[in-house]
Amino acid sequence: MSNPLMADVAIIGAGPVGLFAAFECGMLKLTTVLIDALAEVGGQCAALYPEKPIYDIPAHPAIEAATLIENLERQIEPFAPPRLLGRIVTAITGTAGAFTITTDQNDTIAAKTIIIAAGAGAFGPNRPPLDGIAAYEATGAVQYYVKKREAFRNKRIVIAGGGDSAVDWAIALKDIAASIAIVHRRPKFRAAPEMADQLAQAAERGEIDLVIPYQLHALHGSSGQLQTVEVADLDGKTRHLEADILLPFFGLAMDLGPIATWGLDLAQHHITVTPSTLETSTRGIFAIGDVATYPGKLKLILQGFAEAAMAAHAIHPIVNPGTALHFEYSTSKGVPA
Repeated sequence: MSNPLMADVAIIGAGPVGLFAAFECGMLKLTTVLIDALAEVGGQCAALYPEKPIYDIPAHPAIEAATLIENLERQIEPFAPPRLLGRIVTAITGTAGAFTITTDQNDTIAAKTIIIAAGAGAFGPNRPPLDGIAAYEATGAVQYYVKKREAFRNKRIVIAGGGDSAVDWAIALKDIAASIAIVHRRPKFRAAPEMADQLAQAAERGEIDLVIPYQLHALHGSSGQLQTVEVADLDGKTRHLEADILLPFFGLAMDLGPIATWGLDLAQHHITVTPSTLETSTRGIFAIGDVATYPGKLKLILQGFAEAAMAAHAIHPIVNPGTALHFEYSTSKGVPA
C-alpha cells in the first residue's frame, strides 16, 4: 500500500466484539479500520461454530453464531469501515495520536488509537493425547468444531468435556444424532446453570447418555473409521462406547502471537487493562473482549460489547482533544442513514 490508510481507530480483530467496537466508534463519529488474520469477519463465531446457538445475547433467547455476525455486519453498514482481512499485524510504532501499524501483507495504517479485540489470539484445539488420533482426525471421525449440524445426522456421537461447548453441543445435536454420549471426569459440569439443567433433564429422558466419572482412554476402529471410544474411570475400569464421531471439547490453546512482542503488560496470555477505560499499559492502545483481563472480568460476548462502548468513549478525547462529547442515546440520536 503506497499511501497509508488513515483512521481514528484501528481495530485489530473482526470478531463480534471488534465489529461492535466499529459501531460504537461510528456512533461517536470516529473513523475505523478493521484488521483480522482470518479471511472473513466473525472470529471464532464464523470460523469454529457458525451454527452454535448462543443464549446470552440480550433480546435473543437463542441466536446462531453466524446470524449474530450477520446482524453485527448490518449494524456497521452505515459507517462502512474498511476491512483488511487475511492480514497479521506484525508491528506497531508511534505514540497515542500517531500510531503506525504494518501487516504481513505490507499494509500501512496510520491510526490515532488502537483497539485490540483479538479474542483468543491464534487459536487451536487442545487435543487429547490418544494413540493414533491423527488417522481419525484425517477422516473426520475426530472433530474439534461443529460447523454444520446436519453433517451429524444419524451419527453415533461421543462428546468429551465438561464445559459450555460440550454441554451446548450435546443439547443442540441430540435431536438429529442417532445417539449422544457425553464423557466427563466428574459429575458436575462447568456450564451455564440453565444449560446444565437442560442436560440433566435430557439425560433423565434417555436422550443423552452421561458417562461419568470417566475420561478418554483409547480409540478403536480401522482405516480411520471409528467404531468405539474406550473410556476409563479413576479405578481403571473401562467401557467401550459405540461411536462414529468423537467431539473432544477441551478448550482452545491460546497464543497471542505477535501481540506478545508489542510491549504491553501481559498476564497469563492476556492483556492487562484499566477496567474503567480498557486502556492497556501503552497510552492510546486499548484491549477488549477475551484478550483483555482485569479483576472481575467475565469472558462473555455481552461483556465484550460493553467494553467496546467504554473503550470508544475513552478514545474520543484522545482523537478530539479539548472537544466535549455531548453524548446522546441512540434512541434520540439515531444512526446515520
